[in-house]
Amino acid sequence: MECSYHAQGLCHSCPTIDMPYEEQLKAKEEQVKALLPHAQWHESTPSPIEAFRNKAKMAVLGYAHAPILGIVNHAGIEVSLVNCPLYTPSMRALLAHIERWVKVSGIRPYRIEKRQGALKYVIVTQNSEDSFMVRLVVASRDAIERIQSFQKALIEGYPIEVLSVNIQPVHMAVLEGEEEHFLSDTQALIEVMNEVPLYMAPQSFFQTNTQVTRALYATARAWVEPLDAKSIWDLFCGVGGFGLSVSTPETQLWGIEIAPHAIAHAQESARALGITQVRFEALDASLVAQNIAPDVVIVNPPRRGIGEALCSTLESLAPLHILYSSCNATTLAQDLARLSHYRIDQAQLFDMFPHTYHYEVLVLLKRI
Repeated sequence: MECSYHAQGLCHSCPTIDMPYEEQLKAKEEQVKALLPHAQWHESTPSPIEAFRNKAKMAVLGYAHAPILGIVNHAGIEVSLVNCPLYTPSMRALLAHIERWVKVSGIRPYRIEKRQGALKYVIVTQNSEDSFMVRLVVASRDAIERIQSFQKALIEGYPIEVLSVNIQPVHMAVLEGEEEHFLSDTQALIEVMNEVPLYMAPQSFFQTNTQVTRALYATARAWVEPLDAKSIWDLFCGVGGFGLSVSTPETQLWGIEIAPHAIAHAQESARALGITQVRFEALDASLVAQNIAPDVVIVNPPRRGIGEALCSTLESLAPLHILYSSCNATTLAQDLARLSHYRIDQAQLFDMFPHTYHYEVLVLLKRI
């Protein structure tokens, strides 16, 4: 992939971009196979090498008369990344438009060193239908009125379905705050994954590589379907992607997620699919303790893994199968060492993050 930002030394976000993609993928495969040497691996799922990323997180830099959407690089230079080739052409066009809009609106970029200004970040999410969700992160509620005054200029000519303002008052480089104000009637962007409608809200976690995520969910379904599971738990369920992908109307599904807004959207997806034997609850997945084990437990934790306590709980519950999706193979290996009564039945690498050292791994564990 050609990238002018990398070529000029302005951005180092893609550390392996100079490596041919086949070599990138091979290096990831060698690493994960060294960490999990006893697994039998399916062929890896590759990614497009450009225009694959569905989400852009841009710091708002510069000044009101010359705003910049991008990053402060390792040399302390403020760099506009609106033409980053990781994004689709339509995403890049919208980012450039927003950069111009900031200048027209007169909303001042927030300067951390001076603790002055209003607009801190712009976060843009795109679905497969080329519709967008735009989130403006500001220092205080005072900026909302001005944003509303220029709202028409922001959305006119662009398919922005969701527009929100997030209040982040802390004088630090923190991406978001707790308070969200919607300026659009619609509050979530829909992405259909293998016939499952998923609702992406501004606060929700969602994988940033749509094509590879679709393959990930399809593989999960293919692995779980032959197990004829009557009951499934989906821990760290988010908006319900894994659980809803592998469930049927006959399946008893229990989804657990600490974020209440994600649970609300997972319930909405279940209703759209006609899945009634489902329960989504806003709980801490690491604290789950039940006496009756399901047939399958799905875990999709953050990079830290599921940890010793949840591993101990799963060992005690003794479900027949555990489907584990991990974005950190090192902590996955640590958790698998704790799950001593399980062996890897199937394993596959999904290259969710080309040009980096990161990837997603899906393993199906079987009780022994």
